[in-house]
Amino acid sequence: MAASSRSQTMMGPPTFNPPVPFTTKLHGGLTARRTIIIKGYVLPTAKSFAINFKVGSSGDLALHINPRMGEGAVVRNTCVRGSWGSEERKIAHNPFGPGQFFDLSIRCGTDRFKVYNNGQHLFDYSHRLPAFQTVDTLEINGDVTLSYVQV
Repeated sequence: MAASSRSQTMMGPPTFNPPVPFTTKLHGGLTARRTIIIKGYVLPTAKSFAINFKVGSSGDLALHINPRMGEGAVVRNTCVRGSWGSEERKIAHNPFGPGQFFDLSIRCGTDRFKVYNNGQHLFDYSHRLPAFQTVDTLEINGDVTLSYVQV
């Protein structure tokens, strides 16, 4: 009981209709069982956009989600000390088309991120940055408009 009420208090108030590019602090860092909610709209002329879970002090990216409309791909990767890892692209369905709305729920687990769109499982991404708790920044940029962000 105490743990769940504590994790609830760490979530900040939602941000409505923030401008893009959007950056916000993840107060308390990225902890297991923390869920980030991002709702938005892919612009009709969109080429790509990115959602980054970043370590502010080093610039490392624990999770980079990069839907690319021209490729029909949702690229996931990690960047540590300026070096990108191997891309993950396999996905059962791609909800990020031009002119489409999305409702992402990104849940941090002890060994992986679990990502859902409109309540449907989209993909899992195993942690490649072992100290995922050092992630303290969320960045969203590219060809999207955002309607709601809850960290």
